[in-house]
Amino acid sequence: MPDRQISPVEYGALAPGSQEWMCYYVYILWSEKLGKFYVGSTKDVENRLREHNKGESKFTSKGIPWVLVWQESVETNSEAVGLEMRIKKRGIKRFLEGFSGGSSAR
Repeated sequence: MPDRQISPVEYGALAPGSQEWMCYYVYILWSEKLGKFYVGSTKDVENRLREHNKGESKFTSKGIPWVLVWQESVETNSEAVGLEMRIKKRGIKRFLEGFSGGSSAR
């Protein structure tokens, strides 16, 4: 687990200025076993975490158990994929460090 807790955005938040529910999520998982983070996007974070922890994803099956450490809701799949790619490009650890004023996540 990272050295600090990262407060996730409340699951199921309303879109700013909207009455519609945001329905896509970008999430970051942590595997103590591997000492690594994983970033993904989905419409259902709870179900996706269960799938990762059941070994249904080839890449993440080696890191079970995975723990959700961060999530963000967005309105569209393209926004979710775009945010996921930006996080991957920056580096998950560096992205998370931005939330704590520079302290290390691992």
